[in-house]
Amino acid sequence: MSREGSRDGAIARAWRYFDEGTFEGELSRRVAIRSESQEERGAEALRAYLTGEMGPSLEKLGFTWSVYENPTGAGPLLFAERVEDPALPTVLSYGHGDVVRGQEDQWREGLSPWATVKEGERLYGRGTADNKGQHTVNLGALGAVLEERGRLGYNVKLLLETGEEVGSLGLRELCTQERARFGAEVFIASDGPRLHPERPTLFLGSRGSMNFDMTVRLREGGHHSGNWGGLLANPAIILTQALATLTDARGAIALPEWKPEVLPESVRRAVVDLEVGGGDDAPAIDPGWGEPGLSPAEKVFGWSSFEILAMTSGNPEQPVNAIPPSASAHCQIRSVVGTNPDMFLPALRQHLERHGFGQVEVTPAKKGFMQATRLDPDDPWVGWAVDSMRTTTGVAPALLPNLGGSLPNDVFSDVLGLPTLWVPHSYASCSQHAPDEHLLLPIAREGLALMAGLWWDLGEEGAPWPKGD
Repeated sequence: MSREGSRDGAIARAWRYFDEGTFEGELSRRVAIRSESQEERGAEALRAYLTGEMGPSLEKLGFTWSVYENPTGAGPLLFAERVEDPALPTVLSYGHGDVVRGQEDQWREGLSPWATVKEGERLYGRGTADNKGQHTVNLGALGAVLEERGRLGYNVKLLLETGEEVGSLGLRELCTQERARFGAEVFIASDGPRLHPERPTLFLGSRGSMNFDMTVRLREGGHHSGNWGGLLANPAIILTQALATLTDARGAIALPEWKPEVLPESVRRAVVDLEVGGGDDAPAIDPGWGEPGLSPAEKVFGWSSFEILAMTSGNPEQPVNAIPPSASAHCQIRSVVGTNPDMFLPALRQHLERHGFGQVEVTPAKKGFMQATRLDPDDPWVGWAVDSMRTTTGVAPALLPNLGGSLPNDVFSDVLGLPTLWVPHSYASCSQHAPDEHLLLPIAREGLALMAGLWWDLGEEGAPWPKGD
């Protein structure tokens, strides 16, 4: 088969894939697989998603594939590759087939996590946004380029994991073990939200994430607040006082070890025109909250944040007149490149001791750690991707130095040593971890065009593949 075709022809094919219902049909089939990695009942479905659905679909695109058992005992991983010529450069892509809990009893009447339902511009179903819909877009666009050109002009490797929603367990170990086999020259994938629903977005990494608990345990059992109030130390008061020393009253972090020393100029330039928002359902930004002197975009994409995610003391549902024996807070640091996460908890321990809170225990969470990563916005791959996306839509994409949330990008950037480019096909108000998760269909359709353009341009002159010796 020998065809050349055109870039516009590939995009037209990608749109037909959407407009004729093939995209929705494939995604519906994938959503119906109850691949919940947070539930033991999902184990069989995780494997079925890879072996019964994605493997055969990839074969139709000329891939060979195999399934790796997870070295941690978590869900399996699929590795696929399409090799046109071993001498050609290679792109690595990624997706995850697992989803969070279905929460079936909490979806709106007429909706189900395991069946797609289209209402206006929304396609409902668990995984439509995170991440089944996103890798379905990317593979559909790749197929459109293959149909139009008859070849790619490069090789493709793909990793599909089934444990992203439980912290990508085993992904780092497997990529370390198979570094040579999984190697490539560039990484291109999709996850997370656009900056705004209507604006294509490119991000280059993600903020890191570290969760931990702060706990005060003073005694066994509660004691009557009338008989003992004013005599017994209250663990909830001690804990809230300790937490109050970690930021100022407006949420600005007090510990220098949790923050970067400076905001890099390349990051500042990249976000200078970005307006943070998530569409009609997004919350209003609180002015003046967080690090002073930074714009909202600089706070989210260039700086660290500290959050208290949950607090308990006593019985919140049924309070009683007793001084509680303990209090606990589950906390999180979102960090950026330029910080050292190995110092976060030692610095917290020293800070608490200095402020007289030695009785506060600090315990790292067993799951949830991710390393901060960021491809330099001045990297040649960034300019190439921005130009490709601008050519497709006529407007420059929003360029985020890193996503505000966290992804296992460090596995690809640090372990495999790849420049990383992410093109998200969702938006911030998609309810991705909540009931009524949905994909915005206009974003999916535009995403098919954007990815068809990127896959096409990778095979053209001008892609910044590393030069050979």
